[in-house]
Amino acid sequence: MTAKIRNAGISFETLEKGNTAAAMSGDTNREAQDQQGKEADPREALAMLDAFAGVGATMFNVSLIDIDENPKGHDVVTLEQLRRSVAARLEAATRRKLNLIVHPRSKTALLVQLDDTHNSALWPHSFMRLETSPGNYQFWLAVSDGPKDGDSAAEKEAAKVFRYRMRRGAGADKFASGSVRLAGSLNIKPKYAPDFPVVRVSQVEPGRTTTVAALDAAGLIGPLPDIMAPGSVPPLKKPPPRAGGPRHYPDYQQALNGAPLKADGKPDRSLADFMYGKWMAQRGFTKEEIAWQIVQVSKKAQERVRRNPNDRYAQITAAKATEAALRGRGSRTQHLKSTADPH
Repeated sequence: MTAKIRNAGISFETLEKGNTAAAMSGDTNREAQDQQGKEADPREALAMLDAFAGVGATMFNVSLIDIDENPKGHDVVTLEQLRRSVAARLEAATRRKLNLIVHPRSKTALLVQLDDTHNSALWPHSFMRLETSPGNYQFWLAVSDGPKDGDSAAEKEAAKVFRYRMRRGAGADKFASGSVRLAGSLNIKPKYAPDFPVVRVSQVEPGRTTTVAALDAAGLIGPLPDIMAPGSVPPLKKPPPRAGGPRHYPDYQQALNGAPLKADGKPDRSLADFMYGKWMAQRGFTKEEIAWQIVQVSKKAQERVRRNPNDRYAQITAAKATEAALRGRGSRTQHLKSTADPH
């Protein structure tokens, strides 16, 4: 099957054959083309792809964006397709002054991108460190027993929350999206013009993975958002019946199945409760309704209430989940922008 970079005028079939001249349209200045082509480095790109392959990455979303963050093309390719075409892709992107961005997908580990951080505690758990511009680094981790980055809503939500906690624990850029400029390509940003830096592979530990327990022991997994102090949460009361009739609740078992496993092999029920609460908030339930329902379905919430009838775990979880849902709606524009502009 022939994959294509849509809207970019560059077919994968042409690139795979290595016909760089055909891949580049409208450029008759051979001297300028040769000079710009020297700036890109296919060896760096292949080193990055080898690092991703070592932790189970087999598929890549590939995108092109210009200096103003406007999309110029996108396709999905296998690891081998990208390897075969990488030199021509780099040359074409460099000539056109476009950012060449990849988003790797692994079925064997959760890939976590930690950007804009110099946290030295990360390297023992990382399989790759990139230098995206002079002095600016990005770490990549493969969590072997982390939430699966699958297709179900529960898996996607669990992976999203876990990555958020990792970014918070490591003190990294909270908007990192998992997309990254391909090593060996230019970092095309206005602040770097006209001397755009080349993204470099700084360090690689082939095949290195880490675990949730190891990251937790290193203090690299941050907490969920602290939205409300416990003392400010009112006592739990059964919410009044809805005037418009009952709504359908999310499936709690999906939230539980999507939560990562703790060191004892059991699912993280705190994260499952948070995910469930967020789904309820997205369906329009109030914090009071969410808190009440969490107690009905969560064994952890039930155990805490049995120990202390005034325990506010459910209310705090409901408040955090509601805030996360509201923040997600309000920051969608910012998130899309950050997705298009990885460091």
